[in-house]
Amino acid sequence: MPEPTCIAGKGAAIRFENLDTDQIIPKQFLRGIDKSGLAEGILYDHRFDASGAPRPGFVLNRPEYAGASILVSGANFGCGSSREHAVWGLQQFGIRAVIAPSFGEIFYSNAMNNRLLLVMLPREVIGPLMNDVDADAANTISIDVEAMRVRTPSGDYAFELSARHRRMFIEGLDMIGLSLRQRGEIEQFIQQYRSAFPWTTNVARRTRDRLSAT
Repeated sequence: MPEPTCIAGKGAAIRFENLDTDQIIPKQFLRGIDKSGLAEGILYDHRFDASGAPRPGFVLNRPEYAGASILVSGANFGCGSSREHAVWGLQQFGIRAVIAPSFGEIFYSNAMNNRLLLVMLPREVIGPLMNDVDADAANTISIDVEAMRVRTPSGDYAFELSARHRRMFIEGLDMIGLSLRQRGEIEQFIQQYRSAFPWTTNVARRTRDRLSAT
């Protein structure tokens, strides 16, 4: 069953623009062969100094923002390389949604395919929203995907999602799962295509058999 379609939680303001995927998950944390253990590297150079000591002033290191699950950030969040580890790591860190004016295109696709919700709001809304979560860590942000609204103690804002991404999130699907919802139509097309162009069926096998016979 899909997860709830309303995300509510503590917000944290990351006041950077052009936060690229190398900052979100630096390359030294990509050595594993699976998805595990990526939370440690999230925003590592912002969370820790050169000696590995936590930077006390960084928002995600402050005790009042422990457990924050929604990031509010600047434009072009997730630009840079296509590493999907940035999405996986944010989720392992406990982040369920990011609100920003815009996102890197590949990061956006990776995030929505993994059910990390990305919400675009105008700059004139993002600034006050950052101020809200900075002013009181107890402020809760609620994101209703069905209604496509972001609700905070100080405002209620509409956002847009494509019909495809909205359906994926609501039904708990990735791109493969969404495609398989059309399984019947796909099978029907295959049968019609093979009937119309029979010489295209099993080309590799028939070529191998022909070569083996010579």
